[in-house]
Amino acid sequence: MIQDKQRLATLLSLFILVLSIKPLMAKVYDLGHTNKRLIGTPMVHKVVKGDYFQQLAEQYDVGFLALLAANPKHDPFLLQIGIEIVIPNQMLLPFITQTGIVINLPELRLYYFLPQENKVHVFPVGIGRQGLSTPLTSSVISEKRKDPIWRPTQEMQERHFAEHGKYLAKEVPAGPNNPFGKYALRLGTSEYLIHGSNKRFGIGMRASSGCIRMYDNDIKWLFDNIPLNTKVRVVNQPVKMSYENGDKQLIEIHQPLTDLEVTKGNVILTKAMQRFVGTKRENWQQLLPIIENPQGLVVELVK
Repeated sequence: MIQDKQRLATLLSLFILVLSIKPLMAKVYDLGHTNKRLIGTPMVHKVVKGDYFQQLAEQYDVGFLALLAANPKHDPFLLQIGIEIVIPNQMLLPFITQTGIVINLPELRLYYFLPQENKVHVFPVGIGRQGLSTPLTSSVISEKRKDPIWRPTQEMQERHFAEHGKYLAKEVPAGPNNPFGKYALRLGTSEYLIHGSNKRFGIGMRASSGCIRMYDNDIKWLFDNIPLNTKVRVVNQPVKMSYENGDKQLIEIHQPLTDLEVTKGNVILTKAMQRFVGTKRENWQQLLPIIENPQGLVVELVK
């Protein structure tokens, strides 16, 4: 009986902790001069009682899988008090024109560039799960919906029936049961949306049917601040490289998407990557463990 009461008290404490989490707003970085691609600074979190990965992901506004990849030796649900968790908030910008919205699928991040202010906002996102990949595309924000109605497609209906033996509701109005959350942004004339979610778990993961999910605070900020016809590009760059300050040789490697033909599930050693790393044996010795198990962290190659 005493153990049951203690267990109940622990669960209640965790529930109250989750409700009290106040996520940091999307990170904003100054871009500096035009050749700079490194943004953010390394950060660690010292674990206290009650911490676990999903809570830390929401607290620091980073993706769950990004947190998991950066800390492969730690149990995401049973963290030891006092250990240090790496918060992956330093990154290299994707190699692309820095305007509008850029979503890099392998790193599960959305970038919103403001050239007139020389700044970029960075958000974690959830994307299409394996077999239902978010498509690579170049589009625009064609529509902004507040309190959107969710109408599952025929394909979703058939898939749900095959898996659960029943069909979904034809439409779900705004409210706590709506998978789109409170805000949605439509990509061009497609069925794909950038939207909120009624589930806290799944941001920074491959969990959707192809749409792009965001935390509630993040999608609200994006909804309130981006204009219609903002350019959107969805790209696939698992490896990002940069020379910083003329001498720092930096590389950031993410787990490739396994069902996109261009990656085949492995980090491909492209000619560009081979030229960047060079022939120095120490560089490849440093990189091979990261290529086999990408951590999504910025790494400086040895000189």
